Amino acid sequence: MLLNIEHHTRYAYSDDVNYTIQQLRLTPQNGFGQHVKRWDIKVNGELHATEDAYGNTTHTLVVDTPHQDILIIASGEVETGVEVVTQHQTLPLFIYLRDTPLTMSDEAIRQFAVPYKTDAYAQSAALENMMHALLQRVQYIKGATQVTTSAIEAFVLGQGVCQDHAHVFIACCRAIGLPARYVSGYLFTEDGSLMQTHAWADVHLNHGGWQSFDVSNGCRASETHVRLATGLDYNSASPVAGMRSGGGVEGMASSVIVNQSGTPQHQQRRIDASALVENAELMRQSQQAQQ
Repeated sequence: MLLNIEHHTRYAYSDDVNYTIQQLRLTPQNGFGQHVKRWDIKVNGELHATEDAYGNTTHTLVVDTPHQDILIIASGEVETGVEVVTQHQTLPLFIYLRDTPLTMSDEAIRQFAVPYKTDAYAQSAALENMMHALLQRVQYIKGATQVTTSAIEAFVLGQGVCQDHAHVFIACCRAIGLPARYVSGYLFTEDGSLMQTHAWADVHLNHGGWQSFDVSNGCRASETHVRLATGLDYNSASPVAGMRSGGGVEGMASSVIVNQSGTPQHQQRRIDASALVENAELMRQSQQAQQ
């Protein structure tokens, strides 16, 4: 499957920002059933490319002149479902057994996961069963959680989005001794309904290497998935992360279009900077009123 991708991320501020530095993990790589035909990142600043500890291609974005908005456009063409599946591993597997604040398990998560601990030859089927059980236990509900919500919090709440599903699934896998990692990327849908980035999990099986599980959709990652980055959790694999000096109130929005080559293009939504600031200011006022 040949997929065209266009990903817009826009930040807008009520005051001048003196300095911005961001880390972008917005570059897919060859391997795991995908081949990058072309890819480009456009920004209103300087980019410096490197590779992080997890093997992700990263770019550091620096804007050191006064600015009131930042627009990041990542776009290109990726072929998925290719037969060659490279499983390049830059870190020892035991690293992916390490807990993080977002993927730590508690007694409830461990009790949920233990029944799915099995011998090496039955791991794949057992994890598929755990994936479906988890989706019933933590229902997909937008707006119920934040990017800072941990696996424990989402499991107690019983609600979340793809990020939460990935974190809880990773916590379950690590609790039963299976190395697991977070994956950020894109998902192709026939109706273009997913206008944002997606997340799922990789688990390393004793027989079979890394296998990918998309808990939110109750399926294995397939040719409809495009991988961007991997890490221990969202914080180490997020597409965009950074900090700034100044700026006042911040508004942020992103939009993703994934189309199969040769099909009509879904219209890219325009991200209005003034509306972002206005929405951020309304949110700030609402939070202050509740305090």
